[in-house]
Amino acid sequence: MDHSTKVQEVIPNLFREQYAKMTAVLCRHFGLAHIELAEDIVSDTFLKATERWTIEGIPQYPEAWLYTVAKNKTKDYFKHQAVFDQKVKSEISPHTDQEDLPIELDSTVSTDSQLAMIFAICDPIIPVEGQLCLALQILCGFSIDEISNALLTKKETIKKRLFRAKEQLRASNFEIQALLPTQINQRLPQVHKTLYLFFNEGYFSTNHNQVIRKELCYEALRLTVMLTANDKTNTAETNALLALLCYQSSRLDARVDHQGELVLFDQQKTEDWDTALIDKGNYYLVQATNQEETSKYHLEAAIAYWHTTQNPAKWMSILDLYNQLILVEYSPITALNRTFAFAQVYGVEAGIKEAEKLELLHNRFYFELLGYLYTPVHPQKAIHFFQQALALTQSPAEQNILHKKIAELTTQQNEK
Repeated sequence: MDHSTKVQEVIPNLFREQYAKMTAVLCRHFGLAHIELAEDIVSDTFLKATERWTIEGIPQYPEAWLYTVAKNKTKDYFKHQAVFDQKVKSEISPHTDQEDLPIELDSTVSTDSQLAMIFAICDPIIPVEGQLCLALQILCGFSIDEISNALLTKKETIKKRLFRAKEQLRASNFEIQALLPTQINQRLPQVHKTLYLFFNEGYFSTNHNQVIRKELCYEALRLTVMLTANDKTNTAETNALLALLCYQSSRLDARVDHQGELVLFDQQKTEDWDTALIDKGNYYLVQATNQEETSKYHLEAAIAYWHTTQNPAKWMSILDLYNQLILVEYSPITALNRTFAFAQVYGVEAGIKEAEKLELLHNRFYFELLGYLYTPVHPQKAIHFFQQALALTQSPAEQNILHKKIAELTTQQNEK
């Protein structure tokens, strides 16, 4: 394998793993007001790596090479760019020396900087959509195109969201430094919410023909693990969220078949589930046990746990959990999932009556649920509801499933 081919394989993974760490470390020195400077230095470092490694080969310690080059580029900026001397250097802490920029990949500075960056991004003054864009770009190193694809949003809209979010980030005067207890208490719930939404963007992706974006799911998982590794953020709710993400991630490979098509839960092969992640989920759910705190993440993690079991009586427990969850935080999806569990416990006839009370006439999942419930008792109505769901679905993967369901039911009807 020549240098060029190997570099093309290694660089993307390194970029995913190191971009966020390097950017966070540099922001710790520059301050968030100069976040673009940190991003430029990191991007230039990876560009130089691609050029040099293609010719010379990948160094023995590529991460250390990246940090060393980033450090040298930072020193060059201070030395040769007068604007940085005037606007940046004067704002750096007097206790910070250019020679002290950390280059160790696993340094405490790197981890703490990323953690503080998460809290900076989750500033309440930044809209949720802006937080997601910042998280994807700064914490995960996604390009504008990748963010656009992940969020199914136009590139120009993404650019505007990032611009506004960074302006708001600068205005907040939040510094990349040790987190204060008050900052953690104020922002941790929003951090949880952002990571939860972040994961869902990957788990329920509508990006072209990709119904799942594993890289988003694993990045959300990585960042949540980081929260549990810090005593200040290792709360019961954090562990509950991590348990939920572990359970959901355990089924990622089973949700898509070899043709890249979505596989529904009841058709998944349990042998394709990742038992190691399920065990991790069990561990973090136990860690989350706290009689004084039962969050939506506790309830959702408990529901996800039951889905990993083969216990035939599990649906009553799942329904009970959904009854609690809908009181904690109502959403159409929660209501639909509760109705599905209700039908599993009391039968499809009772489930249909419960579902029709919801009247979610602009929600494709509502019509998919009705189609599912009507399939054994009134196939023609089921076809009608699946067609309504199809009209509201933009995801090619979901469209494919609905077309198959309609075709199967139509064939069955014609054979009678």
